[in-house]
Amino acid sequence: MEADEIFKKYGRKLDEQINSEDIDISSFSKEYQSFKQDLMPQLSRYEQLCKTLGNIVKINVSEKDRAKIQKQLDVSHAEVTPSQTITLAMVSFILVLLAGILLDVILYLLTSNFSIMFLVLTLIASLFTAYYFYSKPSRLANSYRLKASSQMVPCMLYIVAYMKHTSNLERAVAFAAQHLSPPLSLDLRKVFWDIETGKFSNIKDSLDDYLESWRESSLEFVESFHLVESSLYEPSEERRVQILERALQVILDGIYEKTLKYSREVRSPLTNIYMLGIVLPTLGIALLPLASTLLGDVLQWYQVFVIFNVIIPFFVFYMTSEVLMKRPGGYGEAELLELNPDYYKFKTNKPYLMAFFAALPFILLGFSPFIFQTLNIDPTFTQIGAPFLGDLKIFDFKTSDTGGLIGPFGLGAFLLSLFIPLGIALFFSIAYKMKTQELIKSRDSTKNLEQEFTNSLFQLGNRLGDGMPAEIAFQHVAASTRGQTTEGFFKIVNQNLQQLGMSLENAIFNPRRGAIIYYPSGLISTSMKILVESAKRGLQIAARGLMSISEYIKNIQKINERMRDLLAEVLSDMRSNMTFLAPVLAGIVTGLAIMIAMILNKLEIFKQTGGDAAIPMIGNISSITNLFDITKMIPSYYLQLAIGIYLVEIVFILTSTLVTVDAGEDKLRRINETGKNLRRGILLYVVIAGISSLALALLAAVALSGMNIG
Repeated sequence: MEADEIFKKYGRKLDEQINSEDIDISSFSKEYQSFKQDLMPQLSRYEQLCKTLGNIVKINVSEKDRAKIQKQLDVSHAEVTPSQTITLAMVSFILVLLAGILLDVILYLLTSNFSIMFLVLTLIASLFTAYYFYSKPSRLANSYRLKASSQMVPCMLYIVAYMKHTSNLERAVAFAAQHLSPPLSLDLRKVFWDIETGKFSNIKDSLDDYLESWRESSLEFVESFHLVESSLYEPSEERRVQILERALQVILDGIYEKTLKYSREVRSPLTNIYMLGIVLPTLGIALLPLASTLLGDVLQWYQVFVIFNVIIPFFVFYMTSEVLMKRPGGYGEAELLELNPDYYKFKTNKPYLMAFFAALPFILLGFSPFIFQTLNIDPTFTQIGAPFLGDLKIFDFKTSDTGGLIGPFGLGAFLLSLFIPLGIALFFSIAYKMKTQELIKSRDSTKNLEQEFTNSLFQLGNRLGDGMPAEIAFQHVAASTRGQTTEGFFKIVNQNLQQLGMSLENAIFNPRRGAIIYYPSGLISTSMKILVESAKRGLQIAARGLMSISEYIKNIQKINERMRDLLAEVLSDMRSNMTFLAPVLAGIVTGLAIMIAMILNKLEIFKQTGGDAAIPMIGNISSITNLFDITKMIPSYYLQLAIGIYLVEIVFILTSTLVTVDAGEDKLRRINETGKNLRRGILLYVVIAGISSLALALLAAVALSGMNIG
């Protein structure tokens, strides 16, 4: 009984020393399910789709594939089975294939033409759909890994800072889980959930099992955690602190080495993506006008749309996904967008409505040739005061052999069609700018604040190390940072302490008057939480904690800058190719398409007005027009639409790739930069396409007018 009383007595005293009001381990397991549901609603929709369509039939999965898919599902916290994911892929393949066959039958009943090419494209689309859902677990796991890995260094910073003053692994992990942003906080809560459900009996076993999921992708994270665990068995306080500091250094060094290797390996794949996904398709579209006339009715405009706007973008998406799968984790943007006070501006759909009304006139202008055709309005260029282009029609709809209208083939229709990709780009550009403008400004100002705060943190640590109470230390730091951005933060804390008589914790974190609500920074919040926790153990511990944090933050910033330097050349090349070279090349190619159409059109007019005249060094007009029948050619109007929409899709895909390579899963930056790149790239494409088409059309008109025909 005496021994029990001693254990109870000192157990209560130990609890008073290590317990914190902020840490409630028992709540983690209870909140896990609701926390997961709130965090990943998109994943829940995928889970619902798997459980709805994935239970239609039961497909047996090989043990090798089952283990692979199950591991990916475990990483992404998806509560579905490998069999359901495979079934979803198969069912989607069958549904798309049946829908395509049904549509082809309907077109046959309406037009009496059965298209084999359409069936082939339907088969390809169904295969792509099956691949998309089959690879969905892998992409979800990779996306989750990138988000979580960007928070690894802050996670180790929390744990090491807590362990320095309280050598208790369970409390340290709970402290990190409480103050980290999702999704890594979800993983740490899952550690406690597994203990609560009886899967493991203690924190170490549960934590070791969780770390196994990171062994292949982030070995430095695993090693760093194991060093933290080994510090528990060190009898020497000095040696224990050294091991904890080494744990932070291990993860920083590991991230740097992996990114150095990745920066070398990513150059060739990104170059291949640009050449195969942008240059070759754009050059290939220059051959389509003549190729379509030679092939007759084999190649139709809607097939070109499927090839350029479905198949090739999916191919580019597949190649970029392979590049992103190899991206190392551990660095990138770790801020949780949902915590920003201006998040409602990002979440609202009002910008899309306003952007729709802004872009609608451009879209209608692009489709206006069909409106004029219904009104039977199609003047020639001579009639509108442009005699240098001769008697060519502005829109130029023609009658096919079956009596139906085809086209438009005219230069005017081509120029008007440029407003369609411009309208699409404006829609997304305006909406994305309205949704992200304030958030980006807030993030930039916060980052500038964090740059100054690192030095201010070091000053605060020095004051505490001199034995100055925290309440007085904030007053001195506020005076020494006069004129800087961080001055306001320390002033508010000092006012709350001196004038309102708040405690240190309330002066910083009070939900109504706390200084942190005016400075929504993860770095400041992290530092102040560690300060409050450390100050309970003494000023010297708090001082060492703040100075260590300041030093580690500087190291992290240096490494992040070094990472960007390593990838800067590749990323800048891809960005310039996407927003400059590709639009310029595409604009010139579309200009060539309209020039070819104008030449064939002009020769057809010569044939109709002057008979079978002879063109020096070329031959009879009839032989040329019979070989290259303009009514069999895909109209340049549709070619321009195909390549314009393709460029919009490429901007979406490549911008997402570049942002992910540079900063990980950063949704805010991805949407903001997509809007910017659409503005620059598509506007440049429209200008170049318009100028090149006018210049080449004029050149063709001058050349043909100077020929001695007849």
